[in-house]
Amino acid sequence: MLKKIPSLLTPDALHALASMGHGDDVAIVDANFPAAALARQGGARLVQLAGANATQALIAVLQILPLDDFVPEAAWTMQMVGDAVTVPGPVAEFAAALQAAGEAPAATLERFDFYQRAQSAFVILRTGDSRKYGNIVLRKGVIASDSP
Repeated sequence: MLKKIPSLLTPDALHALASMGHGDDVAIVDANFPAAALARQGGARLVQLAGANATQALIAVLQILPLDDFVPEAAWTMQMVGDAVTVPGPVAEFAAALQAAGEAPAATLERFDFYQRAQSAFVILRTGDSRKYGNIVLRKGVIASDSP
């Protein structure tokens, strides 16, 4: 155990997150998401966080990972299939977590566009969340030595 590191972030998750560079993406996905297949196709690292739901994983990641503030969007969620305006429960929780962390709201992507973005992620964190639409992609920013 380490101080101030969320305990649900496993050593594999911490290593993957620490290995990311500016502009790399991390996908936090639910248990229904085709994470293994997309990771294999896109070359992403796949890390299991089976004991956490997607919102818990997002909150933990936001505690240690800066989001990119050089781009208009640094977070994306998946739209409901056939209903792009309805906000699923997990997505509403993601919005609250992003706001609490002082981050901009997430943009939304159509299902297959979201799959494509997740496939090109540096790492996919697959949670044990069985809720539909518990999926979000984050773009890593920087922690600069000249930051306050």
